[in-house]
Amino acid sequence: MDTRGETREFLVGRRARLTPERAGLPPTDGLRRVQGLRREEVASLAGVSVDYYTRLERGNLNGVSESVLDSVARALQLDDAERTHLFDLARVANSSPRSLGRVTTSQRVRPTIQRMLDAMVDVPAWVHNGRLDFLAANKLGYALYSEMFTEVTRPVNSLRFTFLNPRARAFFDDWNDIAHALVAILRAEASQAPYDKGFSDLVGELSTRSDEFARMWASHDVLSHRNGAKVLHHPVVGELALTYETMLLPADPGLRFITYTAEPGSATEDSLRMLSSWAATLDRESSSERLTDRA
Repeated sequence: MDTRGETREFLVGRRARLTPERAGLPPTDGLRRVQGLRREEVASLAGVSVDYYTRLERGNLNGVSESVLDSVARALQLDDAERTHLFDLARVANSSPRSLGRVTTSQRVRPTIQRMLDAMVDVPAWVHNGRLDFLAANKLGYALYSEMFTEVTRPVNSLRFTFLNPRARAFFDDWNDIAHALVAILRAEASQAPYDKGFSDLVGELSTRSDEFARMWASHDVLSHRNGAKVLHHPVVGELALTYETMLLPADPGLRFITYTAEPGSATEDSLRMLSSWAATLDRESSSERLTDRA
């Protein structure tokens, strides 16, 4: 990861979106020559010199203190995910590759995690890594995301499916929001594993093959994958309005455990029961292959 370039584009982008009114600054007369705040305005809000802030915005985070990062984050009104991203960039800039370690995103799920998945028979559940590779699931999880397994490449990847598979636009109710969120999640995850070649390979592939991905990636937005709601259009049971919760697996850095639930008494709850009946016809050991055969 180009930490300097990432830092520069991230800070410039956050400054550009913040208006003087939102920042609590008095209105200015005449036309402004820059979009958003000026560098000197951010420096004043953060309590640092213009020269020092300019150095930060040029991508030089060497020796920057946590108190300064906190001040800059407040001045730019960064949310939790953006603040974490800024601190991750500073951590990388102030560490050697040896101290950070050549961390690679895991491709394996421990047997105990798979047993946890299998024990959850009434809710779809699956595990992904930082690159959003689909690594493991229970029967209902495989059934829910059966459309992803029309992909040839393994492991199945949420971003590759979303941007490169035409089925994704029918599967996701609001494709644009889902796509933007996935890109923002990927960028946040990438800053935590700067020496994982898999991230750069995936970004390079998607940037080359999808103009929409390239445009969204260039926005430098970041997002934490925690919880939320989404509507899916499943080819077997129809529309599903689901809420999801994402949990970290502390013993497996980079892995996330996700579960989906429906509102009690809703049509989606009934549809999940139908999906469960369909999933029961699939053998767990070969579910992904059988789901692929549906294509």
